[in-house]
Amino acid sequence: MRVFTSTLLADLSAGEVAASLAQLEHDGRIGVGESAIEQVVVRLKQLRKWGNLVPGRRETNARSITEFAHGSRRYQVDKLAVRVHREAEELLAIPEGAREVSRELLPAIRRGMDEIISTIGESVLAEQRQGADARVVVRQREQLAEQVTTLFLQHAELSDTVRDFYAHLGQVVARHDLNPDEIAGFRGLLVEYIQLVVEDVLRYTPPIAECLDQLGGVQSELLRLLAPTADLGEAVERARGRSESDWRGLADWFVDRPGQSSQVWALREATTKAISSLLSNVKRSTGGGGIAPGRRAELIRLAGRFDAATLWEAHTLFAHAFSLSSARHWVVLPDVDETPPSEPWWRGSKVSVSVSVSSRAEPAARGRAARIVENPLGEYAALAEAEAEARRRDAVYAELRAVADRLAEVTLSAGALDVLYDLIRRAMGHREEVDGIGEFVHSPSALRIQVEPQADARVQIRAAHGVLTLHGVAVAVSLCGQTSTARGVDG
Repeated sequence: MRVFTSTLLADLSAGEVAASLAQLEHDGRIGVGESAIEQVVVRLKQLRKWGNLVPGRRETNARSITEFAHGSRRYQVDKLAVRVHREAEELLAIPEGAREVSRELLPAIRRGMDEIISTIGESVLAEQRQGADARVVVRQREQLAEQVTTLFLQHAELSDTVRDFYAHLGQVVARHDLNPDEIAGFRGLLVEYIQLVVEDVLRYTPPIAECLDQLGGVQSELLRLLAPTADLGEAVERARGRSESDWRGLADWFVDRPGQSSQVWALREATTKAISSLLSNVKRSTGGGGIAPGRRAELIRLAGRFDAATLWEAHTLFAHAFSLSSARHWVVLPDVDETPPSEPWWRGSKVSVSVSVSSRAEPAARGRAARIVENPLGEYAALAEAEAEARRRDAVYAELRAVADRLAEVTLSAGALDVLYDLIRRAMGHREEVDGIGEFVHSPSALRIQVEPQADARVQIRAAHGVLTLHGVAVAVSLCGQTSTARGVDG
């Protein structure tokens, strides 16, 4: 599309497009092989199918059948495709930061309106004295068209910059993971820059509104003077400022109407909301309570490490980052309590227990109990969730029964490993002695788990989300009279 939009009235064949792309390929600006004639023909046909290109003129001078086949079809770019491509190029060139507001255009817009009012009066007076076809009148009309076009271009640039700046402002204000440095910089942006923008807009809005009121009284003469001299037809798209709707839209940007607020009012309201949101972020980041600070930067850095890691490195990194592979020790109560009755409890045997502590938690309940409201939709959703959970559990049981005789050779699903781990834990709890054999029969899954302490045993059971390693114990899984001892590759 850049080849077609880089020149005016482009009418190119596949061979000419390939020749233009060959130079770009030689300079390294496009990939190798992109300028091949076969590739170009396919892409031109696709663009023609999408409506980006239209058929061009048919005549061609060819020296061979191949050249005739590639040159007989010529293409021209569609009008709407040119606009879409131009917007896409501008979109790709937009930086991520905030866009500066062109507030210096406000005094230029005011001066432009004053000049338009003056030019209208001079044009009408010259037309009455010398006639509509006089050279002076024609020159006055051209000057008026130039001033109107410049005015609307300036207003379009101002409106676009204001809209883009406040869009970025809203995107940043909505974030809850701003660190203190970002909040400090953002506070400076609000206090200094936005204050300048709002002050300029509010200072120039009253005189601009007066000029718009004066232009409203001579709008019919203005549109008559801007009428095209040649009959171009109704289908021609004219420049802005040549219709009543264009001037109405310009006035609505600066002046409030009954039941409709202006963009100046919306700008003032948006600034107030942005400052309120900033104050809320400052209170949250400095107060110590409420929502915990975000971890956006840390998560992005962790995602980069995941992207560069291998499969097993990713499993290890996941376990380290989210603390999901803590060591587990199965300890049964001793047959005889060796601690004498006279021993204080703080000198007895100690067991480390992980406890979650909240620095600002209040266990006391507040308020009265809520009234129970009948919720048929909630009950239906709960039943559906319970049925889905039952189906998942049955699938896990079926998976364990299918691989009961070859646990060391397969890779279980995450749910299957969780169920198997729970069954092993229950079997360990059913041992009568420390060195005895523990056995547990699980009726819903029709599985029998048997664990036996062995000094040199090492069992590894692989799953999709990690590996369960058991040291000093052998695990046997039986089903319908069949028994399988699950030992790892080293056990």
